[in-house]
Amino acid sequence: MLVQFTFLYMLIMTVYANTEKAIFVGPPSVNIPSAHPTLEDLHVDTLTPTNWAIRTHLEARFPSISSPHGKATWLILDDLTEGQRYEVRVCWAATQPTEFKITPYELHTVFETPDLLSELSEYSWSRQSLESNHGSQPKSQRVPASSSERQASVLFLRILATADYYTMNKTLMNDVPPVHVDIILDPFLLNLLPRSLLPTVGYITVVAIASWFIARYISTRIRDLAGEANSEKKTQ
Repeated sequence: MLVQFTFLYMLIMTVYANTEKAIFVGPPSVNIPSAHPTLEDLHVDTLTPTNWAIRTHLEARFPSISSPHGKATWLILDDLTEGQRYEVRVCWAATQPTEFKITPYELHTVFETPDLLSELSEYSWSRQSLESNHGSQPKSQRVPASSSERQASVLFLRILATADYYTMNKTLMNDVPPVHVDIILDPFLLNLLPRSLLPTVGYITVVAIASWFIARYISTRIRDLAGEANSEKKTQ
């Protein structure tokens, strides 16, 4: 039964074999003004330690002179803890060959870098246009609106998606389909272990303890049987 469970667990983990990640440290807290424009006005998805996962589709494209690393998607990482380590992962299926590049930026870095600010603005406008065409976007996770200024550890996250395949199908070469992904924000426990690995560590610990007791029991039984065999020989 244990072997079957372990094999099943390995199969489940294989589903997320295509994974790109970035590890970073929560930045110092900054003042987030309540006056418009605010972070929620950007209309981008937000990840926090409590709302830590998004399942969505990311646009990808083939490299070009203007976009050597593909199509950019922007998110906000909010309610971080200064000095704590975090990991952001993008998981996707092997049936959609894609190369991802994940980069976190502090707010002032984006606002002071014209290329990054222009890219963020372009993505924000595309999101607003998409929402206007569809009425609303219920799966989107947003920065919670605040009526007053707040201090928070916040980062921008840029994900670059580059199509990584070749096919004779001209349609797929001209129009890259969106990539179905899970985007996960994973805090480190004690800055040593990603939170998502805690169940795995618990499982391994339980198996190790159980194996120790089973091995001890088997060893005791073998010694007892050996002792009984010696006693029978002496009696004979």
